[in-house]
Amino acid sequence: MKILSAKQIRAVDAYTIDQEPIASIDLMERAANACFKWLIEKYSKDRPFIIFCGLGNNGGDGLAIARMLSEKGYKVEAHIVQYSDKQSKDFQTNLARLKKLKSVLIIHNDEKHMWDGIRIPTESVIVDAIFGTGLSRPLSGFTRDIIDNINHCTVDVVAIDIPSGMYVEDNDRKLYKGMVHANCTLSLQLPKLAYMFSDNAAVVGNWVLIPIGLHEAGINAQKSNYHFITKKDVAALLQVRNKFDHKGKFGHSLIIAGSKGMMGAATLATKACLRAGSGLVTALVPSIGYEIMQTAVPESMALADAEVNCISKIPALDKYSSIAIGPGIGDDQKTERALKHLIQNTAVPLVIDADAINIMARNKTWISFVPENSIYTPHPGEFKRLIDWNETGYDLMKAQMDFSRKYGAYVVLKGMHTSISCPDGICYFNSTGNPGMATGGSGDVLTGIIAGLLSQQYDSRDACILGTYLHGLAGDLATEQRGQESLIASDIIENIGVAYRQISN
Repeated sequence: MKILSAKQIRAVDAYTIDQEPIASIDLMERAANACFKWLIEKYSKDRPFIIFCGLGNNGGDGLAIARMLSEKGYKVEAHIVQYSDKQSKDFQTNLARLKKLKSVLIIHNDEKHMWDGIRIPTESVIVDAIFGTGLSRPLSGFTRDIIDNINHCTVDVVAIDIPSGMYVEDNDRKLYKGMVHANCTLSLQLPKLAYMFSDNAAVVGNWVLIPIGLHEAGINAQKSNYHFITKKDVAALLQVRNKFDHKGKFGHSLIIAGSKGMMGAATLATKACLRAGSGLVTALVPSIGYEIMQTAVPESMALADAEVNCISKIPALDKYSSIAIGPGIGDDQKTERALKHLIQNTAVPLVIDADAINIMARNKTWISFVPENSIYTPHPGEFKRLIDWNETGYDLMKAQMDFSRKYGAYVVLKGMHTSISCPDGICYFNSTGNPGMATGGSGDVLTGIIAGLLSQQYDSRDACILGTYLHGLAGDLATEQRGQESLIASDIIENIGVAYRQISN
């Protein structure tokens, strides 16, 4: 699913109006009706609505929603925020329609008569339809004051398409106080790039996609470097196993992991690699972990390093179709030399995680020698050690994309909407996963899954996209069983098979 800029969204609207064809006011009615249906499913009639409407089409959506709620029997106030003398044509049409209803109180707010947020029942719901995606400057004056008052209310706030004051892509943290802080944002048809970044979460709240029937051809005509991964996307990537396939067909993975006290990371990554479908998996572990690996994951093979407590040497690599390194390996100098040896001698792209990334951060000249199409799987703290620190989530994404282009690598930057940057400048955001997965070992599981997919001849891009989605979906399924608080990494592994079935169905 594409993530488009504000200009592109307007182009898709225009294409839909021209090609469906449909009148602009009727497209607005369709969008408002979709939001109205979501609102009445969530809120009962004992919840009064206070709807703030700007003077453009976002405000027109708000007026139409106000009319529909009132006709359904809800108590509604419509506050018009008169920040200009200009009004869009569709706003004017919906205002005229709303005025015909005697049940809706319409209040005009300007510099002289401004809503001050007093006497708002706690059961109220505020709907923000002041500004949409076309905002191009920070808010000020009485409009900013109204937003401040909204943010001081202890009631649910639902934003239509995007919280007022927020930009679709890049947002300055210093301006957050001038944005509506929504509990939920109803995003019309497509997600916005700003929703993907954790630093915007307090503004966006939970967000929900609301389909409004925009023309698929119009969406397809827009080129975008940003995509939101859906089940439909990953289902198209999934390889089908044939009747006479055997374990040799699905490759042989090498997982280089573990050190004294960190053998759990090695066992999790190895077991996840097997569950992801690798035909054979060998784990290279320090000798202290050999018996642990043989006992904990009997389906895998194990190689014992000569060193007792850490990895010190890399074996012959010619028989492995995928190689992952990093989970729990520590930072011993012997391990550092082993990683350098691996980089110099591997013939396949690597999956580089955790401590291996931290070692690379201390030896940045090595990055240029890592094989093209290798995959880094850092959390933000690890990735920031590889690059110069950037302040916002948007800046961090740009640095991530620059890294991928410069080094011909894929970066799977873990988070709520894990981002996957590619060497060609495309960035994908994952749609699965939940906060319960923020637990030790979850990242090791992802490393194993991606290595397992690479061994089956998925290319690096597809292994990242499918692996990240599969990992998040398995976590979602595990959360349904265990709850977020009780989720552990092993639960994710146990649900990989169910996740595969959901995707294939």
